[in-house]
Amino acid sequence: MRVGLVLEGGAKRGIYTAGVLDVMLEHNLLADGVFGVSAGAIHGCSYVSKQIGRSIRYNMKYGNDYRFMSFKSLFLTGNMVDTEFCYHDLPEKLDPYDNDVFMKSGIEFYAVCSNVESGKPEYIKCKDMFADIDYIRASASMPLVSQIVEVGGKKLLDGGIADSIPLKAAENHGFEKNIVVLTRPQGYRKKKASLRWLIAWIYRKYPNFVKAFIERPEMYNAELDYIEKQEKAGKILVIRPSRLVKISKMEQNLDIVREMYDLGRSDALKMIDKIEKYMK
Repeated sequence: MRVGLVLEGGAKRGIYTAGVLDVMLEHNLLADGVFGVSAGAIHGCSYVSKQIGRSIRYNMKYGNDYRFMSFKSLFLTGNMVDTEFCYHDLPEKLDPYDNDVFMKSGIEFYAVCSNVESGKPEYIKCKDMFADIDYIRASASMPLVSQIVEVGGKKLLDGGIADSIPLKAAENHGFEKNIVVLTRPQGYRKKKASLRWLIAWIYRKYPNFVKAFIERPEMYNAELDYIEKQEKAGKILVIRPSRLVKISKMEQNLDIVREMYDLGRSDALKMIDKIEKYMK
């Protein structure tokens, strides 16, 4: 049976996932496929390239650099996250990404993006991280604070809008056993979307995307219900924060970022025997 990893997004909250993945790497627990959404795609990359500690390292070093994520970057470039800095300078020079290991890993990697024109999810199989980096960027490009990413003849944005937790996609791609890493504690449910009027106006040329954004809470909560059903049936393994850490999407307090990462490590270590048994 093939084992899939399904990684939720969540901007800075997603550093929890990096903690979980680092512990799995330290125990040589490698999945056969990864489905990453937004921050889940970003941290999932370093899992496939087997670079333990890379995500937390560059978050600590560059987390307060305005080019990493800030309104200053939005004002100067049109993107909250500076494209050149985060998707080229950082992986190519400042904290080099091991693309050779990624390409030779044998792990299927899918970046989940939202098609702005159709409003539907796209599951992009990435084979070369440098060549396919714009799909990772699209998956993590939040609406309103990011420009639409045009790549491969498609207009793409944040994968979480169309499919926040792609468990069913992993199952449909032939992964019979799946580990789902969530970034919210047990019992969380998403409330009605805010800024709907602004989304409707900014993306008025893309009614399908507006519809997907407005319906996202309903979709997200339905996915959580399905996950809990599959979990109770023993069909999947779920790793989620054991407690609430108050961390914002643009968290500037690096102590809080570190706390969220450490919680991911702690929760994964407590479950490591269960994770190993499930995978092997």
